[in-house]
Order: sequence, then structure tokens, then C-alpha cells
Amino acid sequence: MKQVFEPREIAPVGYVENDFKEKFGIPRQSGRTSLISRLVLKEEYQDENAFREIEGFSHLWLVFDFSKAREKGAPSLTVRPPRLGGNERVGVFASRSPFRPNFLGLSCVRLIRLEKSGNKVTALILQGADLLDGTPVYDIKPYLPHADCLLEARGGYADGVKDHRLQVAFKEELLALLPKEKRQGLIECLQDDPRPSYQEDGREYKMRFADWEIAFTVNGETLTVTKVEEA
Repeated sequence: MKQVFEPREIAPVGYVENDFKEKFGIPRQSGRTSLISRLVLKEEYQDENAFREIEGFSHLWLVFDFSKAREKGAPSLTVRPPRLGGNERVGVFASRSPFRPNFLGLSCVRLIRLEKSGNKVTALILQGADLLDGTPVYDIKPYLPHADCLLEARGGYADGVKDHRLQVAFKEELLALLPKEKRQGLIECLQDDPRPSYQEDGREYKMRFADWEIAFTVNGETLTVTKVEEA
């Protein structure tokens, strides 16, 4: 009889801190370079020996929990990718939907630096994470360019929309309400078209970013910010 290994319980090694306080508006993929996150490590994983040589790698993989998706109940075996307009179903294993059998996600981020206290590493400062504030992270692995970057790989239905970006119209007086270090990150998120699958031109949408609520409308390929208010 073939041996079958019993599943084991896994626990987070740390939790993400960043400006995404709700799911709406989070980039659909990692890599937006102006977005900074902290991965705050649990005390039992703060030993500096656990991070020996990690600074030799520019990028890391994070294995994380789509924790908010769990609140919706059991996942479906088919999903509607936003980049297909939300009208076409594909298999869950042919998507990056958060509604997965085990709610596990994978995100590639840039390591900026380690945050230390004495001989402890208390947090990792990261660039480009597409994760909600408070997301549990189960593991950290180095990104290996020679193994993880396959130039001949095909992207399926996602290839047709990989370069899709909206033009963002953001009046200077509204942009000035945000700290300078937050502006470019927000603009990059808006360029990605944060609207849900069933999109409506002309409707006003609102998204939370850090301590602000951003209202906007979309007409064609132009997103216009209409209001910036403290949340």
C-alpha cells in the first residue's frame, strides 16, 4: 500500500503591516515598487541565525494566508478572473483567486532591509507586496533568478491583459492631501484598475488606502480621483 503522509498544522512566522486596510484596492499581483510593507516576525523566529545570508538575495517568496477569503466559506472549483471581465469561469487551479482549497497565496517581493534589535531580526522591510494589512505569512523563501524566471513560459489567458493600465487623473489639490511618500504607491494601485469584476463606467467607487478614503470614477481608460478624505 502506498504510504500517505498525514497533514500537519502550520502556524504563521509573522504578520504583514502596510497601507492596505481592506481588500478592495490591493494590487492583483505583486511588484508595485512604491508600496512598502513590514513583515513583523513572531518572537520565536527572530533569531538572527534564521536570516543568515538572506541579504544576498534581492527578492523573496512569501507563502501567506488569504485570511479574509476564509470568511466567505468553502471555495468553488471554478472562479471568475477579474481580467476576463468577471463573466467567464475558469478552474480554480488555473487562477490566482484567493478562494482556494487551502487559501494559500504566493507573493514575490523585494527585500529592502532587515529591521534589527540587538541580535534579533524583528521585521523585514519589503517592497511590492500585494497583501492586506495583518496577513499571516507562513514561510519565507529566496527567489532564485536562474530557477524562478522562465522566459519561455506561457501566461495563458493572462497574457492578453498583462499590460493593461488606466490613465489616472489626480488633481494637484487632492494629491497634496496625501504625504509625498504615499502618492506614487496609490497612483500605481489606481492604474491597475481596482474595480471588481462587474465594472460600471461612471459609478463612484471608494477604496481605503492607509488613513485615507479615496473616491474615484472610471470612464473608458481614464480613472479620475474625485475625493480624498481621512478615513
